[in-house]
Amino acid sequence: MNLFRSLLLVVNPSWLAARFERFSVLPIRLVVGYGFMAHGYAKLVKNPENFAAILHALGVPAPHLMTWSTIVIELFGGFAILVGAFVPLVTIPMLAVLLVATLTVHLQFGFASIKLMSITGGIPRFGPPGYETDLLYIAGLIALVFNGPGPLAVDGALRRWYTRRVDGLLRA
Repeated sequence: MNLFRSLLLVVNPSWLAARFERFSVLPIRLVVGYGFMAHGYAKLVKNPENFAAILHALGVPAPHLMTWSTIVIELFGGFAILVGAFVPLVTIPMLAVLLVATLTVHLQFGFASIKLMSITGGIPRFGPPGYETDLLYIAGLIALVFNGPGPLAVDGALRRWYTRRVDGLLRA
């Protein structure tokens, strides 16, 4: 009977939620962090001058400065989110990059991020992406700011270290 009860607990959603609730933001953190890093890395590998030319064509002021700012924000911001470090702080420039991308590029193509245009020789051809993915990244970043970075995060380790340090100073 004890084994049966244990099995019922494992498949009980309330029991599972209570045990693993604190891990709920971990997949968000990993996907958003990796996604930003992948986009920054792609801009770097595909020659930043190409991205600067796109920004120039869109009328973005100081396209070279904005190119490198975007790459740095995506790489370092993405890494910070991935490891859960300084999440509220790095979210601000990351949201700015997303808002600029949404308003200057993706908004005109509608909501859907995947638009199947045709299939030629078994190879799908897709149209330009809409703002759906930008909104998903924004939602993920906001969830991380409101809920914290979760377990296995640098922010948690820093908080524990700081608390021990302050407690030690107050006792001295």
